[in-house]
Amino acid sequence: MSELPIVDIAIIGLYLLAMIGIGFYFSRKNKNADQFTKASGHIPGWALGLSFYATFLSSNTFLGVPGKAFGSNWNSFVFSLSMPLAAWVAAKYFVPFYRKTGEISAYTHLEHRFGAWARTYTMACFVLTQLARMGSIFFGIALTIEALTGIDMRTIMMVSGICIITYTLLGGMEAVIWTEVVQAIIKTIGAAAVVWLVMSRMENGISDVWHIGGVNEKFSLGSYSLSDWSSSTFWVVLLYGFFINLNNFGIDQNYVQRYHAARSEKEAARSIWLCVYWYVPVSLVFFFIGSALFAYFDQHPELIQHVKEQVALEKGIAVGALVPSDYGDKVLPHFMVTSVPHGLLGLIIAAILSAAMSTISSGMNSSATVFLKDIYQRYIDKSITPRREMMVLYVSTATMGVLAIVAGIAMIGVKSILDLWWQLAGIFSGGMLGLFLLGMLSRTAGNFEAKLATVIGIIVILWMTFSFMLPEELNAIRNPFHLNMVIVVGTLSIFLVGAITARLRRPTAQHA
Repeated sequence: MSELPIVDIAIIGLYLLAMIGIGFYFSRKNKNADQFTKASGHIPGWALGLSFYATFLSSNTFLGVPGKAFGSNWNSFVFSLSMPLAAWVAAKYFVPFYRKTGEISAYTHLEHRFGAWARTYTMACFVLTQLARMGSIFFGIALTIEALTGIDMRTIMMVSGICIITYTLLGGMEAVIWTEVVQAIIKTIGAAAVVWLVMSRMENGISDVWHIGGVNEKFSLGSYSLSDWSSSTFWVVLLYGFFINLNNFGIDQNYVQRYHAARSEKEAARSIWLCVYWYVPVSLVFFFIGSALFAYFDQHPELIQHVKEQVALEKGIAVGALVPSDYGDKVLPHFMVTSVPHGLLGLIIAAILSAAMSTISSGMNSSATVFLKDIYQRYIDKSITPRREMMVLYVSTATMGVLAIVAGIAMIGVKSILDLWWQLAGIFSGGMLGLFLLGMLSRTAGNFEAKLATVIGIIVILWMTFSFMLPEELNAIRNPFHLNMVIVVGTLSIFLVGAITARLRRPTAQHA
């Protein structure tokens, strides 16, 4: 990091040491799997709420959202607007359900409902989702820090990954939660600092942002047409956001595990709402940052010319052929390089690192937990000793961290971090949520109905995702929906096929 001033290097170094220090502090408590996976159920609700908020506010938000707003508009903010309804469903139904079962894994009860295959299938979908999420986050922080330092992106991912693996291994879930509390504060301060910096460089402050953004339709939430499901309209993103957020709050091991870490059911439910109260307005701040950067570089086009030339060279096209979405993810890092004063730059980099570390550390811990409960104890060693439990947790945590780094390296070169993550999340989450809803809402659906519905749901998801690759003569059977609809249609396919099949088979079963 020789290209950064010593004061910024010191701030970043102190932050990383502090995170590892928290891991060492809580390592003395990690004597059993109960402490490692759910902090023995002693975490206050306000800390869990900030932990949820920090997980949502990943580097995909810190970098991808401003890049998306710069390149297009505020259409993606509709995702945030869907959170309250999903939070209400989760707080009212899912939290009491999980607290009552007492199972640390979100997927154990599916075995009781449909069989071992359902538990293993949803666990595998969860792990793939986590790898996609963590990989995109590693890529996001590497993209920024490379722009600031010139260090190779692969090196950045490996170094930051080692730090995250270290404190997650040492401190377990309690370290994850309390580091996320610190990270939530740092992220929020970092966002406020970026807003202040951009505003201070505008000729007429916020009025320029509203004027330039308005002329270029940067504040649009998308089309409100109810007949267009092939583009990213307001309703498409709203439905996508509701189903993804219901998946997050309702069946994602990251969140379910922390419901068990709460002192009580009431505090667990309150933590969901605290997350919503923080995330929705702060995510709006990040969209504003993207629009403000668009206005800033509209006033000073010469300051973005270098980025445009670099992207044009990478794509092999003329600079004049570029559109803002082609280089949106590079705009915030470029602004930081050229406009942020010494000292404050280190704070903002620490905020970006914290945005990444919170989501990755919780993903590693939760993935290790489901591997222990749903794979190792289910298929390998049912009478596992406490010492062996800790060994499995340590090894699987580190393994997930390494695989996430590999996934991040594989993503180098993608156009939009946010678009990539949304697409992968839709593919892997649709099957999980549909099966969960079938199990919870249909009293008559059994193993046969669940298997049939899941197979059909997977076929639908694969068709919606990859039918664009069909030759031109088969254009009539290509997916007519926007890719954000994958989780919506996939979830509904599994639930409706299972519920309807169970209803049709019920008279036959009763007659027999």
